[in-house]
Amino acid sequence: MEKKKIGILTGGGDAPGLNAVIYSIVRACSQDYDIIGYRFGYRGLYNNDFMPLDFTTTSGILHRGGTILYSSNKDNLFNYTLEENGQKVKKDVSDVAIANMKKENVDVLVVLGGDGTLTSARDFARKGVNVIGVPKTIDNDLACTDSTFGFDTAVNIVVENLGRLHTTAESHHRVMVVEVMGRSAGWIALHAGIAGSADIILIPEIPYSLDKVIEKIKDREAEQKHFTIIVVTEGAAEKGGQAVVGRIVEDSPDAVRFGGIAAKLAHDIEQCVPNEVRHCTLGHIQRGGNTSAFDRLLSVRYGVKAAEMIAKKQFGNMACLRNGEMDFESLEVVLGSSATGSTAMGLSKRVDPNHELVRVAKSVGISLGD
Repeated sequence: MEKKKIGILTGGGDAPGLNAVIYSIVRACSQDYDIIGYRFGYRGLYNNDFMPLDFTTTSGILHRGGTILYSSNKDNLFNYTLEENGQKVKKDVSDVAIANMKKENVDVLVVLGGDGTLTSARDFARKGVNVIGVPKTIDNDLACTDSTFGFDTAVNIVVENLGRLHTTAESHHRVMVVEVMGRSAGWIALHAGIAGSADIILIPEIPYSLDKVIEKIKDREAEQKHFTIIVVTEGAAEKGGQAVVGRIVEDSPDAVRFGGIAAKLAHDIEQCVPNEVRHCTLGHIQRGGNTSAFDRLLSVRYGVKAAEMIAKKQFGNMACLRNGEMDFESLEVVLGSSATGSTAMGLSKRVDPNHELVRVAKSVGISLGD
């Protein structure tokens, strides 16, 4: 009899560790399954565009960032953009994807993604598809798992760049404002800010006071420390204000893209201090390059856990890390689901203002702007 198949796709923004998960699933499952990978996430599922995944096609990819399957964060098959009679329309084309899987004898769909990608995975599970979710986001903001792969690599990249900015800030007596990713969750800024010796960390969960930021800069001046490093999450906002929106991507399920808070903050600070103020947005640098050792190991663990879940037919669930051990949780629970349909987004794991790391930061003299 023909082997059944596992289909794998990577959706949403890329993250270091995606290739390591693919690598480990192939090595854990290839004896019992043929394995294919859909290119460009759900778009590949709709177009039936896939490649074989075996020891040859996945050789040497464990350490590599990005994804050999490519990715897209615009293709929600339950609300897909099509062109009809010269007009763009939105349609539910999920049945086309299901028909493609049946045609290729795909028995299990493994979805590597964040809240938007996993929301569609949940919706496919509701339609009877055997789905396994694997949590992916550098922002570390997915519920029900202690850590997502890609986060550690992103933090390491930010810390390295903070070290570089320290030397030029000190040489020129400047205030440096560094904008990092995270959307509405401050995990990257908090971890990297502490590890990278930032003086001020501003995160979305703790709206900042400009007066408090200025106070910290002046206190450092009084101590003969003539430079200041500020790390700010892209979704952070001043008390009573709103996060700065960089752009709107109309054809994306998550249309709002934060960006520009570092420039705004630098302008505001420069009106109040004698120092020159410069801003820097690390942007997609945080996603790139080789995967950290921690993320490689975590990704392999996620891949093997997904393989175990396939063997035990634990479908409709997401692999997760709890208290250092691999586990799983229902996609319905992860996404805070009700019968709200495919437009519902996942629960977001935010930084508790009373979190231990917030207390640690304040204890070592870092200002959170509150």
